[in-house]
Amino acid sequence: MQKNKIFIFILLVAIGFSSCSEYQKVLNKGTVEDQYKMATELYESQKYNKAIQLFEKITPSYRGKPQMERIQYMVAQAHYNTKQYSLAAYYFDKFVKNYPKSSKLEEAEYLSAHSYYLASPVYSLDQKDTHEAINALQNFIYKFPESEHTAAANKNIKELTHKLEKKYFEIAKQYYHTEDYISAIAAFDNLLADYLGTSYKEEALYFKFKASYELGINSYILKKESRLKDAIKAHEKFKRNFPDSEYLKETEKLVINLNEELNSLPDIKTQTNGI
Repeated sequence: MQKNKIFIFILLVAIGFSSCSEYQKVLNKGTVEDQYKMATELYESQKYNKAIQLFEKITPSYRGKPQMERIQYMVAQAHYNTKQYSLAAYYFDKFVKNYPKSSKLEEAEYLSAHSYYLASPVYSLDQKDTHEAINALQNFIYKFPESEHTAAANKNIKELTHKLEKKYFEIAKQYYHTEDYISAIAAFDNLLADYLGTSYKEEALYFKFKASYELGINSYILKKESRLKDAIKAHEKFKRNFPDSEYLKETEKLVINLNEELNSLPDIKTQTNGI
C-alpha cells in the first residue's frame, strides 16, 4: 500500500515537471499559433497566471486580427480572476474602447466597474479608486439601465458612498479632537453639503456644535459675540433635525453656558474700553 502511494506521488511529480517543461518550451520557443493554443487551454483550465504570460507574448502578433478581441477579453478576465483588480479594470476599459460593438460589451463594462469597486481601499487610505469606481458604476447604470447587474451596481455605489462619508466624517472629527475647531466646523459643513442623506448627519451636527461651542467660549473678545451666536445657531439646527437625540441632554447644558457668556459680554466690553 505504501509503495503504491509513493509510486502515485512520483508519477504526479513527473507529470508536473513534464507539464512545466512543455509550458516553458512553448513559451520560449513555440510558434505564435502554439502559444495562442496553449494560452487558451491554460485560461480555460483556470491557470490564469501562466495564460497571462503567453497572452502578453502573442499580443503584438495578433494586433488587428479577429482573434485579438477574444485575447483582450481573456486577458482582462484572467487579471480579474487572479484579483489583480486595477489591471483588470484597465484591460476591460481597453476592451470596451477597442470593441464597442462586441457581444461582450455589457459584461466587460460591468466587470470594469466592478473591478474598480473591488480595488477600492479601506476608508482611511486615499480614495481615488473609490471615486473612479462610483463614476464607472454610474456610467454603467446609465448605459445599461435594464441590465441584470444594475441592482448590484446600485448596491456597490451605496457602499462606496458610505465609505467616502466615513472618511470625511473621521477627518472632521480628527480636527475636532486636535482642537482645530475652525477646520472641524468647515469639514463637517462640507460633509453635510456633499452628502445630504448621510448616516453621519446626527453626529456631524453634534460635533459641529461642540466645535462651535469650544471656539466661542475660548475666543478672544473681538470675535466672541459672533462665535457664541454661531454656536447657538448650530445647536438650534441640531435640535431641529434631531429633537429626540440622546446628545440633547448634554448640549442643552452647554447652550446655557453660551447664553450666560453672551449676556456677560457688555460688561466685558465696558471693561475693555475702560482699559
